[in-house]
Amino acid sequence: MSAATVATIKQALASQVQEAAARYPTKRSAIMPTLELAQQAYGVIDGTTYQAIAELLDVPEIWVFEVASFYTLFDRKEMGRYHLQLCTNVSCMLAGAEELLEELRMHLAAEGPHEGLFSLSAVECLGACDKAPVLMVNADYIEDITPAKLEVLLAALEREAKAAEEGAA
Repeated sequence: MSAATVATIKQALASQVQEAAARYPTKRSAIMPTLELAQQAYGVIDGTTYQAIAELLDVPEIWVFEVASFYTLFDRKEMGRYHLQLCTNVSCMLAGAEELLEELRMHLAAEGPHEGLFSLSAVECLGACDKAPVLMVNADYIEDITPAKLEVLLAALEREAKAAEEGAA
């Protein structure tokens, strides 16, 4: 993302942002879909992106930052191939999320082939309290996660990434 400039982002997204903004009564309402467009295009939402979106929508840059920083679906830093988001709200904590979070931290801190593979975020709520504890892997929900299921999942993701690497080579 560091190579993109405000002008580059504005030029790349201008027509899509105009289409998105046309669907709303005020330009401010188009901040969220515009952030989604920028994330799809650049992967990370940063200060350059905030400025470009603010200029495209003619809104204060702080409004863009407020939306980007409130929602966990916007990545404000580089993420690994698999973004693991573990719910830490009451239902999930009561069902063992604290233990899972510690296991994830230990697994990801271990030396090995994890650089760029996993990113971990503890999030406030994933909206699936009846299936607690809940983990999101990228856009997929993993419900009723247990330490055993977590171990199997991480191993499967590592195998999948290795196979993709070998297929690309």
